[in-house]
Formats: sequence, structure tokens, C-alpha cells
Amino acid sequence: MNQFKILHKDGKARVGILETTHGIIETPNFNPVGTQATVKALAPKDLKEIGVQMVLANTYHLMLRPSTSVIAKFGGLHKFMGWDRPIMTDSGGFQVFSLGGGMEEGASKVVTSREYRVWSIKGEKRRPRLNKITEDGVEFQSHLDGSKHILTPEKSMDLQFDLGADLTVAFDDHEYRDDKKHLMESIERTEIWAKRSLVAFKKLKSKQLMYGVIHGGTNKALRIKSAKFTNENFDAIALGGIYGTKKDMYEMIGYTLPEISEEKIRHLLGIGEIEDLFEGVVRGVDMFDCVAPTRRARNGSLYIGRKSGGNPKNNFTLNISSSKFTSDKKPIDGECQCYTCQNFSKAYLRHLYISRELLFHQLATYHNIYFITKLMEKIREAIKNNSLSRLKHAWFKP
Repeated sequence: MNQFKILHKDGKARVGILETTHGIIETPNFNPVGTQATVKALAPKDLKEIGVQMVLANTYHLMLRPSTSVIAKFGGLHKFMGWDRPIMTDSGGFQVFSLGGGMEEGASKVVTSREYRVWSIKGEKRRPRLNKITEDGVEFQSHLDGSKHILTPEKSMDLQFDLGADLTVAFDDHEYRDDKKHLMESIERTEIWAKRSLVAFKKLKSKQLMYGVIHGGTNKALRIKSAKFTNENFDAIALGGIYGTKKDMYEMIGYTLPEISEEKIRHLLGIGEIEDLFEGVVRGVDMFDCVAPTRRARNGSLYIGRKSGGNPKNNFTLNISSSKFTSDKKPIDGECQCYTCQNFSKAYLRHLYISRELLFHQLATYHNIYFITKLMEKIREAIKNNSLSRLKHAWFKP
């Protein structure tokens, strides 16, 4: 049984608890992404040591390899991956659309000038389409071996049930163009699929909690329309689809969440940079997930606080590949208490990175996940003390 309860508010920011079958989650919370039933480079014991409360796994990838039927034989994802805390799975929709419509349009996730675009069309290049959208669902080819599959709302619910996650997501149509005609078609299809997801979900008599997803791109009227529908039909709410620039995204959160009942948990899908966490929380977001901490780590981008040189312009990161760290005896962040910062210098980490040693991925990922996890703890504490605005100012002061 999943139950969300708000404990304290500081403006629109909320501290709450979500009770799940596998434990209680304190919110606001950041969920590391474990696409293939693993958070890259870390073992479950590392995640527990850090204080991670929940991880997100990907239905699309797991249905293709090793298959949900294999995972079900182990009693679900928790036993399969050796993780006894809460797990969230997505519907698989984002991947089948990003590998289909998104690929055909040459779309990708990019960050330019601190403006975050979920879909950005790059030039005239076109690649083969991997999916076909019908009213029933999505027909697609596996990116692994080209085998053909069909993913429908009912199939998505069955797959997520077999995976045994605590939190699931209704199957949705992920828009990849931000024009009104396409957005309207996408919302209509999402609403139809949401209703079918609900019917399938109820038939399974699941104890899971299911998110409905709000779409509408950067179109305010369509976002609000989608929000009202989702709020009316679901107990948990996720914001998804095209967000536009950071400014667009923050405005969208601001005018969308007032349409959501106060007692319902809100999740901002696929977002987790430091600035976004603060801006989301102050607007009432309770949950986040993103590959940023792990992907940044693997590419030598490590989180640092203000006293160690972090600021909005560098996204609170340093690039460990820089030659200036060749003989640097200091840790990544002087205030960080993680295993990496307590035991290794920037010089050693740079050596590992330049040498392409596997240990770098573990140490760097450990630090980044620890850094974000502890930041969320500080944010929760600040909300409890009615001092979130003060904490935010300390991070973003000129």
C-alpha cells in the first residue's frame, strides 16, 4: 500500500513521506537511474551507504534484456538486483518514442547556454524510424537485434507488474515536436492510453502506485488541460514531455502544479541538475530522477559546492581532466564527507580518468550520487526549518 503524507510546508515546498511496500521515502527526493537494473558503477551496498532511498529502472530495456519473464522468476526486480528498498519503473514509452519519432527527426537531449531542451532538432539529418504509432500502441524494433515488438498500455502494465516495482508509470505518448497540432494529438492519445492503463492496472489488483503523466509541451493551455485530466484520474502525478528551455520548464511547473490536488505526490521526470532541483522544489515538486549525476561522473564532471568553486555558470561541477589538477592534493570538494573525497586527491582521480581506469567510474559516481543525495537531505531540513529561501540564496548568490 502506497500512501503520501505532507509533514511540513515552506511556501510551496513540501516535506513529506511516501509509504511503499519496501519502505518509507522522505521527500523531496532524488532517484538515481538504474536503467539496466543497476546504477552504473555502484553496488546496492554503495547506494545504501550513501543513503539513496529509491532507484528508477527502465521497463523498455529490461523487457528486451534479460526480459521481464526472467526477472519475474526471481520474484521481481528487488531480488534480481539485490536491492530491498523502493524501486520505480517507467512505462517504456519515452524509449520507444525517442528511438522512433525522435530518431527520425534527429532529435536529442542537449544543453546549450544553460538552456535545457528535451527535444532539439539538429540539422536535416534523418535516421531510420524504429517505431510505428497506432491507436493500439507502439510497434517498434529492438535497438539490440532488430526484433519486432508491440508495446501497449496493457502490455506496459503487465511488464511493470512482473518487475514488481513500488511505483509505476501509465503508458503515455511522448511528444517529440512542440507544435500545437502534434501536441494536441499526443495529449488525446495519452488520455486514451491512460484510461486503458488504469483498467489494466486495476485488473492486476496491484499494490503498486501508478503515476499519470502530464503532457502539453510548452503550450500553457494544453498543459493545464492535461493536468486537469491527470489529476482527476490518478493519485500520483508526473510531469513529462517537452520542457523547452529552463525558463520554459520553470514557468510550466509554476502554472501546472496549481491544477494538482495538494495531497498528491508530484514527480518531475528526467530532471536532476542542481539548479533544477532547487527550482522544482520551491514550486512544489516532490520527486526527481535523472542520469545526470552518473553520466557526468563517467565523463569527468564532478559536483562541487560554492566553497570549492561551484556556481551556476559551471553547473556546480569541475572537469577532472583539466591539467590544473595534475598535482592537486585536495579532494574534489573540501566539505564533502563521501568515501572518495575522504580518501583520494583530485590528482589521483585525474590520473585514473586519463588512464581510463575502471576505478574512476566507481569513485566518481559514488561522489556525485552522494553529493546530490546529501543536497536533498539539506533541502528537506531547510523546508522543515522554514529556511529554504536562505539555503537557495547561499547556493545561487552572485
